[in-house]
Amino acid sequence: MSLMTGRLPRCDVPVMNGTAGHRALRAGRASVPGCAYLLTTVTAYRRPLFKDHHLARSVCRCIHEAKHWGDASLLCWVLMPDHWHGLVTLGHRDSLSTVMNRFKAATAKQIRCIHPQVVWGTGFHDRALRREDDVRSVARYIVANPLRAGLVEAVLDYPYWNCVWL
Repeated sequence: MSLMTGRLPRCDVPVMNGTAGHRALRAGRASVPGCAYLLTTVTAYRRPLFKDHHLARSVCRCIHEAKHWGDASLLCWVLMPDHWHGLVTLGHRDSLSTVMNRFKAATAKQIRCIHPQVVWGTGFHDRALRREDDVRSVARYIVANPLRAGLVEAVLDYPYWNCVWL
């Protein structure tokens, strides 16, 4: 994907079958190198852990470390009180599940001293962006989450997000 044009490779992802639960999410999941994905993961039991500024800041520092993303590129993200959204372009080495598992493990380890309980719920949601999707519009959607949730009156008032197009 070109960051300048926002063009993506075609990401034809198979449709999920009708089974229930996380198995159904995994059954339809495809990891396409070079494809951008809108990702969402929630905290365990949807607890609003990241209302605590110490936890949120600690996780944000971890999110910025390139080693946690392997050869994937983190384009945009927002950390909400009880979930995280990200826009990631996969590299050629790691699968989507590997990237998300590494992210969740690293962020949980980062705050283990402050919060020794389970941080993230199981699984995650992903949506592959298609060629016709405007990557920057998806990024704007992600960073506007705190605004839509009523946490702030302006996007720039929320401290826990970043985007490569700043």
